[in-house]
Amino acid sequence: MLMESLYNIGILFYGIAIRQYARYNTKAAQWIDGRKDWERKLKIAIHQLPQEQPRIWVHVASLGEFEQGRPIIEAIRQKHPDYLIILSFFSPSGYEIRKNYKETAYVCYLPLDTHENAFRFLHILNPAAAIFVKYEFWHNYLTGLEHWGIPVFLVAAKFRQNQIFFKPWGRFFRNMLHVFEHIMVQDNSSANLLRKAGINRVTITGDSRVDRVMEIASSPDSFPEVEKFKNGAPVIVFGSSWAADEEVFCKWINEKLTPGWKVILAPHEVKGDNINKLQKAIDLPSIRYSQLPTKTSSNVLIIDNVGMLAHLYQFGDIAYVGGGFGKSIHNILEPAAFGLPTIIGPNYQKFEEAIILKEKGAVFPIRNYPDFCRIMETLTELPIRKEIRHILADFFSAQRGATQKTLHLLGSYLD
Repeated sequence: MLMESLYNIGILFYGIAIRQYARYNTKAAQWIDGRKDWERKLKIAIHQLPQEQPRIWVHVASLGEFEQGRPIIEAIRQKHPDYLIILSFFSPSGYEIRKNYKETAYVCYLPLDTHENAFRFLHILNPAAAIFVKYEFWHNYLTGLEHWGIPVFLVAAKFRQNQIFFKPWGRFFRNMLHVFEHIMVQDNSSANLLRKAGINRVTITGDSRVDRVMEIASSPDSFPEVEKFKNGAPVIVFGSSWAADEEVFCKWINEKLTPGWKVILAPHEVKGDNINKLQKAIDLPSIRYSQLPTKTSSNVLIIDNVGMLAHLYQFGDIAYVGGGFGKSIHNILEPAAFGLPTIIGPNYQKFEEAIILKEKGAVFPIRNYPDFCRIMETLTELPIRKEIRHILADFFSAQRGATQKTLHLLGSYLD
């Protein structure tokens, strides 16, 4: 009871802190505004749905977890078309981009995890089942699901030894894991951690992102303006970059860009100020995607919108994925699915796919500018890139299938 009280107090203070932060931060303001009047909006949305059709609630934290869960959502819709999917997000960065996702009946923000919010949300939604994706653990929502006997599943999950669930004092959080009807994990180490903690309803299904990126790579969206910009030239795509990444590769573009090569930059932050800063940092003439198809002789294209990056790797020959000079790298499976050798920053150790592909010689961590120059000198050699393409093809062939494994385990509850 003490830990539950402390948890609920912590949730309330979190809400207060977000409200204060919202005065200065756009995303925090979106987090608050998106949850205003949530109960009335949810009631209206549910009332407008066919009441005879059962509902599945799928919850994701943000855009990355959405992409993890997306192939599972779409597989459920294909096999069980009578089910309606209600999708909730915790973060604005996911909701704002996917609020009109066509495979769902309704997309919303998840209200703050208070006891009252959780029980009101579940009472209105009345799902037949719930699916949490990867990292989301909310005590009051899980308690409510257990109270009403609604089966809840955790899919595409990944656990590490240093998480609070596995600490001697982590019993309160560990108990949340017992609520799940079944936990589907990406790897052996996650399964072993759970079983040692006494959680045995666990199956290794793999990483559903593999299925998603393979689907994109097999049929990417068409961008004629980018195709015209490429015009047959070799291209390096810099994706999801942050300031520390940009400091490295802007210097390289200015000093060492190989003649005949072109560059596509897709920064994490696409606000005008950041795009202006990028253009000023690069000595070569550049053009923004929003300015295409303006005639240009520029070899540098800057993407000033969101949602395109996973498909843009089709135009690349080498990729750089940002975030590795900060807390963590972004999605390296997206360029890898197109057969691209990928450069990343030094902080990648939490990502098993990065570790595996580094060992296979398809992903290249760097610590600084000299590292980047050395790796780029190697990767501009065509025979090396061809060899890496074969390595990646073998990797994806072995890793595919997580979505169908997950769907099979869910089947006994949905059929």
